[in-house]
Amino acid sequence: MNKKKQLAKNTLIIFLGKVCTQLISFFLIPLYTSYLATNEYGIVDLVQTYVTLLVPIITMELEMSIFRYLVDSRTDSKNTKKLISNNFYILRFCLLLFLVLYLGVCFFIDIPYKWIILADIIVCVLSGNFLQISRGLGKITDFSISCILTGLTTVVSNIILICFVGLKAEGMIISMALANGICSLYLFIRLKLYKYIDFKLVDKKLIKDMYKYSLPLVPNGISWWIVNISDRTIISFILGAGANGLYAISNKFPTVISSLTGVFNLSWSESAALHINSEDRDEFFTDITNTVIKLFTALGIGMIACMPFVFPIMVNKQYADAYNYIPFLVLATVFNVVICLYSQVYLAKKLSKQVATTAIIGAIINIVVNVLLIKPLGIYAAALSTTISYFVMMVYRHIDLKKYINIKIETSLIIKTIIMFTISIFVYYINNMWLNIINLIVVVIYCVLLNKVFLLSTYKTVVGKLKR
Repeated sequence: MNKKKQLAKNTLIIFLGKVCTQLISFFLIPLYTSYLATNEYGIVDLVQTYVTLLVPIITMELEMSIFRYLVDSRTDSKNTKKLISNNFYILRFCLLLFLVLYLGVCFFIDIPYKWIILADIIVCVLSGNFLQISRGLGKITDFSISCILTGLTTVVSNIILICFVGLKAEGMIISMALANGICSLYLFIRLKLYKYIDFKLVDKKLIKDMYKYSLPLVPNGISWWIVNISDRTIISFILGAGANGLYAISNKFPTVISSLTGVFNLSWSESAALHINSEDRDEFFTDITNTVIKLFTALGIGMIACMPFVFPIMVNKQYADAYNYIPFLVLATVFNVVICLYSQVYLAKKLSKQVATTAIIGAIINIVVNVLLIKPLGIYAAALSTTISYFVMMVYRHIDLKKYINIKIETSLIIKTIIMFTISIFVYYINNMWLNIINLIVVVIYCVLLNKVFLLSTYKTVVGKLKR
């Protein structure tokens, strides 16, 4: 199958699944802002933040390693079984060590919701690992179904626990644990992972090789956590949990773009790994990069233009100030699209150390800018620090990647993007109804024209299949 068609097919299948779980928090915004006070939502957001931090540390990014090695072993059933057996051997040890350390910490520190959080962390580790195994085995449909189950469980359990049982913050944490638990159970049974487990196949050299690949990704994961999430910690510490609640809600809208980026990168990572040594790789990677930047730039500008109309409908009045921080976070998210594209190229070439290095640079910039500006600018400092750190990471990776592969971004695309973002953000803060309407019309026309080649190609493909 044509490289681009295979990438598009995998992206569509993954999208159908991931959209149910990653975008679910967006559609639950009215529920959260109506039933939870800003400080309650701020606390839950911090819990999610630290779970996100702990999962890759507990496993030492094992899930990324197992995916990459399984991609290379799809035609070798014996090696596949050996890889998964070693994966479970390591996973068992990692979870046992974490459990001992966690109980030790709880003995000295009183952690709110400690047992629910423990359960949530464990099932997050399992679901993350099993999801990557399903991708590594090429079981994209099973991957998507598990994501749909996660999304449905999240919706139902949130509504029941928050609206009817009245658990609020605790209910949200329980919902996260239930959703990831269902995902883990489904994949374990559906993929028949129990048939792959044979600890007689444990190979110390293989374990060493797997960790040689994944260990450099640990500081990368921590750095990404710092870039993405440290804002919440600094805001909560200096400005309070209520301010963090506002910032968390403002982040929910750009999360739509981040979620779509994540969906694409799941299929892109596989295509990048399969075609990194192709003769036409420079042309292929350049084509995909420019196409994706056009699509996600359109999404970013479109989101800013839509916000004056969408925000009042979606968000309760007590969270009204969250409106102010959205444009900067949307811009940062668009920068992140390019960063993630380049990350997969690094990982396809097994250059995980370079990924970590650039992420650490971004993390340092984020913390410095945040700490310097948080008092004079308040929550704006967090949004600005994220935008600046992402921009620096994007430029650095683009330059550094030239050493290994020649990806060219269209100059005209950069100029047009700068102009359209500047105009849209300017109109956003003026917040005049007629200007907002005119801006939205102009943005829609621009986005369609920018992506006309992709849209026409997609239209012809869909019509052709329907005719057949």
